[in-house]
Amino acid sequence: MGKKLLMITGDFTEDYETMVPFQALMACDFQVDAVCPDKKAGDHVATAIHDFEGDQTYSENRGHNFTLNATFDEVDVASYDGLVIPGGRAPEYLRLNPLVLGMVQHFFETNKPVAAICHGAQLLSAAGVLSGRTCSAYPACSPEITQAGGTYADIEVTQAVTDGNLVTAPAWPAHPDWLKQFMALF
Repeated sequence: MGKKLLMITGDFTEDYETMVPFQALMACDFQVDAVCPDKKAGDHVATAIHDFEGDQTYSENRGHNFTLNATFDEVDVASYDGLVIPGGRAPEYLRLNPLVLGMVQHFFETNKPVAAICHGAQLLSAAGVLSGRTCSAYPACSPEITQAGGTYADIEVTQAVTDGNLVTAPAWPAHPDWLKQFMALF
């Protein structure tokens, strides 16, 4: 493929939703630059492992450290072909950063492919890019999608949905479908 992707992440990003797409996309010949506000290449973010164990919501355990390979302050969004937004708790923090919101908006203004999973919809909602779009996410994020003018796609946890340049999924069990649909946009 040879395409260049930007992955915006932060502390307590979901372990699987960060590491698996990062590695899988690189294995498919994408260049993936993983960044976090206030951090540079070589720094790391903490991850969290979320699992579905029959409770009302997911459980959370500390995951691995994920090493960033690019510096946030050096990002030129115009040089990227697509955007990946992992879930976890990182989007809660990322959506408060005006620079991150501007980066997300750029990919929608230029109609470049965007893949968001799980709580990544919180970042899409805060960036104001969901109006008139169908979007899946972790079910607890459905009110944010509808309040942002989007339509929540209540799909199986193993499925993904594409609406134009946007591919979304409820959680990491959807990786095969989510990544397949995202790569199809290229």
